[in-house]
Amino acid sequence: MLKDILEEKKCFKLVCGAGNEDVKEVEKLTAIYSKAGCNFFDVCANIDVVKAAKRGLEKAGIKKDRYLCVSVGIAGDPHITKAIIDDNKCIKCGNCKEICPHGAISDDISIIKERCLGCGQCKENCPTNAIEMKSVLKDYNEILPEIIKEGIDCIEFHAISENKKDVFEKWELLNKLYDGMLCISVDRSGLGDKELINQVKEMVEKRKPYTTIVQADGVAMSGSNDEYGTTLQAVATAQMFQNSKIQSYIMMSGGTNTKSTELTKLFGIKINALAVGSYARKIVKDFLLIDNLLDDEPHFNKAVEIAKNLVQTSIENMQND
Repeated sequence: MLKDILEEKKCFKLVCGAGNEDVKEVEKLTAIYSKAGCNFFDVCANIDVVKAAKRGLEKAGIKKDRYLCVSVGIAGDPHITKAIIDDNKCIKCGNCKEICPHGAISDDISIIKERCLGCGQCKENCPTNAIEMKSVLKDYNEILPEIIKEGIDCIEFHAISENKKDVFEKWELLNKLYDGMLCISVDRSGLGDKELINQVKEMVEKRKPYTTIVQADGVAMSGSNDEYGTTLQAVATAQMFQNSKIQSYIMMSGGTNTKSTELTKLFGIKINALAVGSYARKIVKDFLLIDNLLDDEPHFNKAVEIAKNLVQTSIENMQND
């Protein structure tokens, strides 16, 4: 059960991307990382994406101890934003295409929506301010029942918002729709530490003890570089939640990389799980470009070996904290 690997500190979660609706990529990612020992997979709340993830797990041939989570968001949360280009301002310089880490911009400089994860790097590097980021909100009542029926193990709620009323309304709805494990993803970008802790405590207290994961985010989608500084915010946020004594599991995310659990071990921070997205996808990016990767055994195995180092090192550090 998911609860078991959390309690045993054996949980490594691959974040495919809350906005990643590229079914072929998700299938490849889940196959590679499942074979590499990853046991928890976070995907977009899209029924076709969920089915693609399950195909990837089947392709890896490992059915035991593999768990699926879908992510849903709230207005203002960066994980559910998509880039939009204003053609009247765009000068077709190609800066956005060159900087995009997800290949979400086409040769004619338009957004490939299913590949856009909302990182905002294109917007930051646009010389004419032709790009804006907009939240893509989904009706939980419309999308989740079919996904739950298909079979999942967790729903992650990206509650990065200063609108407390909206947060609690959506949290209450999720608790009505799903009686399994729920995850609350938060960071320190908006609320102060004390206010954030109190809000999460109030959310967790509405549920039975240890039926909730608190995902302590550093800086969302910032883990492309494998450096200590990149993951410091995530480590600090995890430490804050550890000290809060909330009756939940703690997962670290946001800027995570190979240094993340090394630092938690060094500072005596005890987490139950590590979630890695940007960095995990980056290190196998070249293999994802191979159309027939899942039938190309030599290249598939090379991708697995690369992923395995990240997964195994992370789990070993969590268990030896």
